[in-house]
Amino acid sequence: MEFDAHHLLMMLGFLLAAYSVVANDAIQTLGTFLSSNSHRPWWVLWLFAGGILTAVFFYGWFAYDGDISYGRLEKFPIPDLFTWALVLPPLIVLILTRYGIPVSTTFLILTSFTATALPAMLVKSIVGYLVAFGVGLVVYLAISKLFYSRILASRDREPARYWVALQWISTGFLWSQWLVQDLANIFAYLPRKLDMSMLIFALVVMLALHAYLFYRRGGAIQGIVTSKTNTQDIRSATLIDFAYALILIFFKELSNVPMSTTWVFLGLLAGREIGLVLMLKVTSLNQAGRTAASDIAKALAGLIVSIAVAFAMPYLAAYTGGFTHDHAHPVTVSPD
Repeated sequence: MEFDAHHLLMMLGFLLAAYSVVANDAIQTLGTFLSSNSHRPWWVLWLFAGGILTAVFFYGWFAYDGDISYGRLEKFPIPDLFTWALVLPPLIVLILTRYGIPVSTTFLILTSFTATALPAMLVKSIVGYLVAFGVGLVVYLAISKLFYSRILASRDREPARYWVALQWISTGFLWSQWLVQDLANIFAYLPRKLDMSMLIFALVVMLALHAYLFYRRGGAIQGIVTSKTNTQDIRSATLIDFAYALILIFFKELSNVPMSTTWVFLGLLAGREIGLVLMLKVTSLNQAGRTAASDIAKALAGLIVSIAVAFAMPYLAAYTGGFTHDHAHPVTVSPD
């Protein structure tokens, strides 16, 4: 790859997107794993997650002819000319992450490339939230009395060893499915087909960023996970991870349209929390409702910012002399 101004901005966008997605989105998948394994050295957890990340990278690269996004960027062509305007979305994600707001990087980053894709992504994400909420509610209504009450009663005791194996399996399963969904948010800034050198570079960057995430034990977004009932318990984390992974697989097979995994995660946690309240009275229904409403409000705040950025992008591109393919007002680049 040549390193003129266009390609340097591509690389900067990729680095910022990788950092912002890892800081904001990855914790949805790894948050319960970090919470329930807080007594283990961070580097042990990182080696486990990093091994799965490496496998997903190479499988996608071989299976999709150099496309690590698993084909999810087919409707998001790379711009003819990168400008600083396209570097703004991941910067905005980082700012929102700093304040613990679980913004959807799918909306904020991908709609900057193709605003016309927003309606389809939004519909799929809303359906994802509702499905996840329903799954969380039904599952925890069904298991609370027979199973989950025992977890709460024995949370001060060490769980059986087989739970450790189950939780690591569920985390690996979920982590791989999340990567397939969300790698598009990062690799939107790179060519759709990568050569081996770019593959290795991207892998090293991602491994380094996840090492930092594990070292910090999750960062600001981790609070959304730890604020929910008993998520630090390894058995609770296992149930959450399996349910989340199965929902992601369902939507992966449903269509190739990118969706907000943030919304799916928040829906699952909200349904779970209300199910526990209704069956076990772990807290008041009003409190659970306020927590769910707070999470939704944060997600909606991120969506509003995403829409604003998406529709402002053609004008920003015009100001900086860039071009984005099918925004409402594409800008032609002059020869000079």
